[in-house]
Amino acid sequence: MVNVSLFIVACIGAVQAQTLADHTRDNAKQVLTHMPTATQALPRLLPLGLPAPGQPLLDGHEVSVSLASTPTGELPAQYTGCHSHGDDKYCIGPDGEEVQIIDDEGTSEESASSDESNDHSDGVHCHFHAGVEHCVGGGESESESSSKSCTTRDREYDLPLRIGTLFVVLVTSAIGVFAPMLLAKLPLKRFGILVSIVIKQFGTGVIMSTAFVHLTTHANLMFTNDCVGELEYEATTTAIIMAGIFLSFLVEYVGHRIVVSHNTKSSADVQSESHCGGRDGQPEITTVFAHLGHSHGTHDPTCPDNKFSVLVMEAGVLFHSVIIGVTLVVAGDSFYRTLLVVIVFHQFFEGLALGARIAALPTKIFPSKTLMAASFALITPVGMAIGMGVLHSFNGNDRDTLIALGTLDALSAGILVWVGVVDMWARDWVIEGGGLVDAGPSDVAAGGLSLIAGMVLMGLLGKWA
Repeated sequence: MVNVSLFIVACIGAVQAQTLADHTRDNAKQVLTHMPTATQALPRLLPLGLPAPGQPLLDGHEVSVSLASTPTGELPAQYTGCHSHGDDKYCIGPDGEEVQIIDDEGTSEESASSDESNDHSDGVHCHFHAGVEHCVGGGESESESSSKSCTTRDREYDLPLRIGTLFVVLVTSAIGVFAPMLLAKLPLKRFGILVSIVIKQFGTGVIMSTAFVHLTTHANLMFTNDCVGELEYEATTTAIIMAGIFLSFLVEYVGHRIVVSHNTKSSADVQSESHCGGRDGQPEITTVFAHLGHSHGTHDPTCPDNKFSVLVMEAGVLFHSVIIGVTLVVAGDSFYRTLLVVIVFHQFFEGLALGARIAALPTKIFPSKTLMAASFALITPVGMAIGMGVLHSFNGNDRDTLIALGTLDALSAGILVWVGVVDMWARDWVIEGGGLVDAGPSDVAAGGLSLIAGMVLMGLLGKWA
């Protein structure tokens, strides 16, 4: 009989506690409905006679008392005599009992803040290296984190935004690469020559910065990612860059030897094929960009604007651009817009650099130059389309993916180092016959400032991409 009585008392207590909780919850909803400007958190009032949350009663239930605050965030007037015991705050309730005040305002603000950011959910902080997502445990830095996540993170992607921006990148790339060809047709010779110097040297600075600030850094980030693990060979990045430089040299050297061997068979071909400005029977200076070409005689394997050099340069740029397209699309929405702006400028500057060299080729605009320029304009959108196809399955922290991206970045860096230093910078400025070796002070100043501007602007973009 005693046990039955205790059970009934416990049930009655549980029912009363539930009724009180429902009543206070309805009051809180009513207050929030009629006073929408009250944004303060609701303090909880815990009678000292009841257990704190998390401490069960004898019947296994938990009890907490919650009352709505006033619109100003203050306690209701019936709670008086508020005082503190250490870090805890207490007040005298309407029934004369002392109750503890628990302020949930800070917790509520933190919760609201976390809801606004997908990158900090579940105690995990996510950011992007070269467009590839990288996550560490909450409150930990990369160097000290022991809970790095190498798995695919499920997230919602704004696909219509990505489809629309694909065309933005396409148009921007096309404007950048085709603009030098149009500027080459300017009727004012002196002004056109100055424009050509500015564009070519700006492009040289862009290529150098792309090789060192962007690609080398990106490749190193990929190979040092914790999801790759410790590589047995620490100089992997620089070794692959060196391989890219050697491959570029090998392609150009073999290509020039083939051209020279072919030209020796016919003196007519020698005069038309090896001269930088006289191919296809055109005059030596056909456009303002051809002014920056030069000749070393009948056999000119060092001509900076020959097709082999430009093709090698374009190969390095295309490898890099397709990676940019993929990593741009798979970046989270929180980072996508920032990365998009950077990539748009990046592609425009890189297009100017490549277009200036294509425009200097002594060949007709169509079909050769047009196809080369169109390849650059299309390659990044193609990479973006590939990224959309693997959007929900791509894992930028997969070991094989990181090694593949790092290898392509480092190889592209090596190609662009060779092209930038040998085919562009040195041959324009220090090798005999270069367009700026014996140029006047105004041309040298314009070229030097443009070179620095290209390096600085492209280097600045390296902070985000």
